[in-house]
Amino acid sequence: MEKLTCDLLILGAGSGGLSVAAGASQMGADVILLEGHKMGGDCLNYGCVPSKALIASAKVAQGMAHAAAYGVADAVPQVDYAAAKDHVAEVIAQIEPVDSQERFEGFGVRVIREYGRFLSDREVEAGGYRITARRIVVATGSSPLVPPIPGLDGVPYLTNETLWELRERPEHLLIIGGGPIGMEMAQAHRRLGSSVTVIEGARALGKDDPELAGIVLESLRGEGIEIAEEALAQEVRGTAGAIEVEVKDGRVFRGSHLLVAVGRKPNIDRLNLEAAGIETTKAGIKVDASLKSTNSRVYAIGDVAGGMQFTHVAGYHAGIVIRSAVLGLPAKARTDHIPWATYTQPELAQVGLTEDAARKAHGDRMEVARFDYHHNDRAIAERKTRGVIKVMVVKGRPVGVSIVGHQAGELINLWSLVIANRLKMSAVSNMVSPYPTIGEINKRAAGAYFSPRLFENETVKKVVRLVQRWLP
Repeated sequence: MEKLTCDLLILGAGSGGLSVAAGASQMGADVILLEGHKMGGDCLNYGCVPSKALIASAKVAQGMAHAAAYGVADAVPQVDYAAAKDHVAEVIAQIEPVDSQERFEGFGVRVIREYGRFLSDREVEAGGYRITARRIVVATGSSPLVPPIPGLDGVPYLTNETLWELRERPEHLLIIGGGPIGMEMAQAHRRLGSSVTVIEGARALGKDDPELAGIVLESLRGEGIEIAEEALAQEVRGTAGAIEVEVKDGRVFRGSHLLVAVGRKPNIDRLNLEAAGIETTKAGIKVDASLKSTNSRVYAIGDVAGGMQFTHVAGYHAGIVIRSAVLGLPAKARTDHIPWATYTQPELAQVGLTEDAARKAHGDRMEVARFDYHHNDRAIAERKTRGVIKVMVVKGRPVGVSIVGHQAGELINLWSLVIANRLKMSAVSNMVSPYPTIGEINKRAAGAYFSPRLFENETVKKVVRLVQRWLP
């Protein structure tokens, strides 16, 4: 077995691992990167990229079918599901070089296409190599969680990893799980011509603001998607093309295909973490605020660290690790400024606390500033007026923002910046947005916060009257 040494060993070439590898190697560290499967990880190959590509195809189909409001005749879209999947593959192929082994070797990273397994607190075995590292980063991500529903192992089912291999459009797609993945794929497949039923054991889009999530669910139901909530799957049966899901209250849902989208599990099984003194929880590797595990030489980032499971969180974690493990500077991760978005239409986005969480945390000190999309001129011009923004404010500073509507995922960027830098609402109010843009909604939300203070305040009115008397 060949022995290697390095400054930094990274397990996993997903978004987090790649970001650490690129940054550390270009700063002069000796870096080894292990990947036993595909470069780019889940995001490129099975998650963010392919799902958004399929959503793009679905939006085109929806636009063709509902064009009359813009003075263009409606047309029945002729959907070629296999060609839509070709589009997905082409998008992945276009992005692949950015995550490729060749590119990272160009940065000076030694890439070994093997899975890693801990032998001790600082040694990892990978294929025919035994690697000793000063610091180790576990960035192995997560995989689809397959729940132990009776009968599930006896029927064909899809996950977000296997869905992309499907070339024939499902006649009727059953989806167990009403989270972001389930709802995005529900709408995409409905728009591409499938009948769709979503089966959710609790509340669909349950991690988001209930009022705003309700707007999304109403829109999806309006497109013909059946969404069954409080419907805990109890048994699955049938064969390919004829699958049944029975839920706890006795209802039975029938379809041709089944997609399981109930959540994710950390990829830790093959790591032999005990040998390195690394403790775990049900969510993943136990880490402190600096993302160090119970072995101070080993960091965990992204999904495997057991926190928020988003690609951009893994990238953010990478920056924390580079600061700590490469530059030797103090660095701690925070979550209050981390946004997330669900790319249904309308989109649903959140950063910081929801209204309910903010009320529990801050009580009467918290105010909510609201602004409706139907007052935005660009939204009116594009007939995208269904939506609202809510900004939760404490002592002039936003502590959370919830948005539902057109480009909500773009609008939330500004609020992440505001919360990350602890800016006040006045900073957003001082901003000038080009007219007419959807982005004006952010500024108008800040205006909604200040309007009562300026226009409904008797003291302000008295001051203005006095000033007017004094002015020449």
